[in-house]
Amino acid sequence: MGELLLGALALMLVFEGLLPFLSPRTWRSAFERATRMSDGQIRFFGFLSIVIGLLLVLMWR
Repeated sequence: MGELLLGALALMLVFEGLLPFLSPRTWRSAFERATRMSDGQIRFFGFLSIVIGLLLVLMWR
């Protein structure tokens, strides 16, 4: 189980690093827009991300 979690973390870091590496200007613009969002909007996107991630894990199993 630990190996699986470590692999998942490594893959997440690769995907998270793609946009700032390939297009730093676009990443900066998206980050600036995110800082102007309300707490409720940020929570909604966080919740949506969790749900999508859980659904993908369930589909993978």
